[in-house]
Amino acid sequence: MTSLPAAALHAINADLHCHSTVSDGWLEPEALVLRALGNGVELLALTDHDEVGGIDAAARVAAAHGLRFVPGVEISVSFAGETVHIVGLGIDHRHPALSAGLAQVREGRDARAVRMSESLERVGIRDALAGARRFARNPALLSRAHFARHLVASGVMPDVRTVFDHYLVRGKPGFVDHQWATLEQAVGWIRAAGGIAVVAHPARYRLSAADLARLFDRFVAAGGEAVEVVSGAHTEDEMRRFATVARQRGLLASRASDFHGEKESAVDLGRCNPLPPDLEPVWSRLL
Repeated sequence: MTSLPAAALHAINADLHCHSTVSDGWLEPEALVLRALGNGVELLALTDHDEVGGIDAAARVAAAHGLRFVPGVEISVSFAGETVHIVGLGIDHRHPALSAGLAQVREGRDARAVRMSESLERVGIRDALAGARRFARNPALLSRAHFARHLVASGVMPDVRTVFDHYLVRGKPGFVDHQWATLEQAVGWIRAAGGIAVVAHPARYRLSAADLARLFDRFVAAGGEAVEVVSGAHTEDEMRRFATVARQRGLLASRASDFHGEKESAVDLGRCNPLPPDLEPVWSRLL
């Protein structure tokens, strides 16, 4: 735990959630680190979806340039009919329990991708699986974002967000239900690997107020410790809402762009709003 004064701690330009080509980002891990440096990031976490394969390369480049680097991951969780993401920060990315858990989560992705392609074909979109694979640099991790990029490149929709809204969210023709990890499994794997579990971009989930409260109840009971108060996906009102959640539940606060690429992300690396000054930054436990 750091001994920095609170003001100095809050002044650190931390970005603790972003993605490389190892999952569904546009930049290789090394290029992602260099972009973060160019944007003035002082503390960076790479948190690829259900994958840790980019951490070593990112850490090497960060060390060579004097950037403080945090190994991380973003784990897919099924909760109340919604896919929820739990970020792990400061993990031992080689820990056996975490490695086995992530392998288990990834196993179902190929089958889901085939079902998504079949579903899209029924509404006239052909060869979506082959198209999505062309955008996936890691063949072991095919995601909805890769399908979305294919549909944009094919001229079906103008941008990735519109593809999601029309085809890839629950109730739309390309959505396929899938059972990911449980909340308790994800938090358990992160804690076993020495990390801090964080609820990622909570405003994005289509959960009722009661289900969201239940999510945080179970998260805290499982040993979860933090929430992304500031996220590239959050409006200022949503930031204030989850700052209140952090205060009420005694959670550490995280700050994250959730950067995937220049053309797809609302916020660039290191360009998020600052945390409210009364909240304890999660990076107080990472420095």
